[in-house]
Amino acid sequence: MLIAGTVIADPETVIPDGAVVVEGETIAAVGEAEPLREAYPDHERRDLDIVAPGLIGGHVHSVQSLGRGIADDAALLDWLFDAVLPMEAAMDADATRAAAELGYLECLESGTTTVVDHLSVNHAAEAFEAAIETGIRARLGKVLMDKESPDGLIEDTDAALAESESLIRKYHDAADGRVRYAVTPRFAVSCTEECLRGCRDLADRHDGVTIHTHASENEDEIAAVEKETGMRNVLWLDEVGLTGPDVTLAHCVHTDEAEREVLADTDTVVTHCPSSNMKLASGIAPVQDYLDRGVTVAIGNDGPPCNNTLDPFTEMRQASLLGKVDARDPTRLPAPTVLEMATASGARAAGFDRLGALREGQRADVIGITTDRTRATPLHDPLSHLVYAAHGDDVVFTMVDGRVRYDDGEHVGIDADAVRERATRHATRVVEEAGIETTEL
Repeated sequence: MLIAGTVIADPETVIPDGAVVVEGETIAAVGEAEPLREAYPDHERRDLDIVAPGLIGGHVHSVQSLGRGIADDAALLDWLFDAVLPMEAAMDADATRAAAELGYLECLESGTTTVVDHLSVNHAAEAFEAAIETGIRARLGKVLMDKESPDGLIEDTDAALAESESLIRKYHDAADGRVRYAVTPRFAVSCTEECLRGCRDLADRHDGVTIHTHASENEDEIAAVEKETGMRNVLWLDEVGLTGPDVTLAHCVHTDEAEREVLADTDTVVTHCPSSNMKLASGIAPVQDYLDRGVTVAIGNDGPPCNNTLDPFTEMRQASLLGKVDARDPTRLPAPTVLEMATASGARAAGFDRLGALREGQRADVIGITTDRTRATPLHDPLSHLVYAAHGDDVVFTMVDGRVRYDDGEHVGIDADAVRERATRHATRVVEEAGIETTEL
């Protein structure tokens, strides 16, 4: 396929009348459109307004999709223990499958082609099957929780690690490598030292398996960890082996100098979730400081109960604006830096090579954005538009691994209406069983 338009190949390369040539699962060529049309006359052609790399969600919770809007205006630990965890505990296999499908379809139709997905304790296999079926690229894992957790989610440590290993053997590198495993302890508050060290051992014993968890999102969380361990959160995770180039830590909002040095020295990846951090009033992550230290920072949406949308364009805009406000400096986190966080840095967080830019030899993850919008007029700078003005519903084309997954408002090979119907039905039941009050329409 030859995909033509204004090509944003990477944050430094914009080709006004460009094209991307896809052969199989790989990008065969990128450049000016006319020479490529002449060189590849027999390729199927697709004309779009803006062509860009698939965006990468460095931290999402697909299985929380049934909880969109159930826990607004609540502090993090109340939000988690009074609403989100009871909802997860009430979810059976069918509900988990419906939630994951819903989350992945939302991602694909809004330009996210790859996710780092933190699932739940139960029925994780359903999300793996949903990722395989919907065609999204994913690094995901079953959550581990072996202390300070509600009934229905708390686990025996050995059993949790054993189930994780079973899932690794079945799903790591599934779908021709498009689906990969991350060992995902929930966070230090709900995991024993034995569990956390076991997660490191598990990842070390399986080639290509990474680790993904939450860290230092909220001051109460940090205080709880410090009270129990005598160490701040990131230092404790480092002590038990959960830092390093194969580790992605979501949030890292509240870190001190020693913790930031550890993140930089160990080459640990951080995922910034600006909308979630603002909505839960967790604080502002020191993103510019991390970048200045050489820490890789990706961008994530977090989950629908603490964000309400999985739109990656919203997160790019929020990341840039929040960074500027935090520094009182309008030059901080400019559009190219933020796009890099949402693409190449996201690829690092997800643990996939040849991803995050439109270049020859890269994996063919490509999105198309329409500019047939009043807010896209005039269009002086396509890169600026992508970061500051575009929305997820501007996406009209999504390709993953060379296969079109979303085109002109339709999901390819998936009955989106049926997915939405199932998700709505399961959400009603699960929220009721969890005892969460909602406003009925």
